[in-house]
Parts: sequence; C-alpha cells; structure tokens
Amino acid sequence: MPIYLKDVDVVPEVAKFQSALFVLCRFCPAASLAMRNDTPYIEFFRRFLETESYEHLIAEMQSRLEEEGLKTNVFRGNLFPMPLNYIICFWNAGQRDKLLKQAQHYEAVVVMGCEAAYQSVSNILQSTDCKIFPGMESEGVFDAKPKFRLPLNISLKLSNVMPVRYPNMQPGNEASPSFGKV
Repeated sequence: MPIYLKDVDVVPEVAKFQSALFVLCRFCPAASLAMRNDTPYIEFFRRFLETESYEHLIAEMQSRLEEEGLKTNVFRGNLFPMPLNYIICFWNAGQRDKLLKQAQHYEAVVVMGCEAAYQSVSNILQSTDCKIFPGMESEGVFDAKPKFRLPLNISLKLSNVMPVRYPNMQPGNEASPSFGKV
C-alpha cells in the first residue's frame, strides 16, 4: 500500500545534536512530494531514480541543520538489488548492517518515510545511542494514476487519500510510534 506522507519540521529538535544522518525511503515519500508539488516522480534520463522535489526537501533540511553547525549526511545504501533496497521495509541484512555501521558515527538519525520505516530503522539501530526522529508522517493510503511522458518521465496524479489510524499511537506522542514486533 502506498502511503501518502507529509514532511515534519524536525530541524529544531535535531539541531540540539552535533551530527545527523538522513535515512531515505525512496518510494512513498518521493511519490507523495511529487504529487503534492505537481512535479514528475521519475525523470529517468535527467535524475535516474531520484525525485527532484524529494531531493530538494532533503537538501533544504540538511542546509538548515548545517547552518546550525551540524555535520550531516544521507545514507545512500545500495541501489541493487532493486526494489528491495529502494524501500526501507524491504531492506536485506546487508543493507541493515551498512546502516548500522554508518549510523554509529551520528548522534541523530532522521527517517524520511512512513511509521513502518521509522520502526524498521529503530529496530536496526536499537543497539546504538542514536536518537531517531521521524521526518515524515502519514496522512493515509493514496490512490494515484500514473502519467507517462517522453523521454521516460513518470508523473502521478493523486486520486484519493484514505486516512489510516494506527493502533498504539497517541496524539502528542512526539517522534515515538510504538509498534509491536512480529
């Protein structure tokens, strides 16, 4: 199910640390921002698999944190095997280990994805001292219609967003979704 997300301004909270690592899910956040900003989701020959509006948001957040004196980086991980490493919830053991090794050099981690992505990263990093922040929050499950344009550009037209309620989440519970392990 594709989740329609909106960004959360975590910069004031993350700015209290010395360093921050951004961990990106590449499907739902990018698709959500592309639809919200009415920009292409994929411009294959121009940006390959990066979505301009999503990359702009990440760069803007990084810039704001660097202005506050933080060292920032983006966890890029492995592109292949696709699509498993493209979506945080599908990461294999190698991808998880790579994140664990890189995150140990940062005080804060900002997860750009849904609540399940946040929980996945929290589980991966539970042995570290990293403070983990959700950089996005769900508005619901989206239905979209793809539009293809030459040369290999894909845009998404938002049709509907169905709200989703998560059990064990309470209003005002800042940055701490509580999901059970399966």
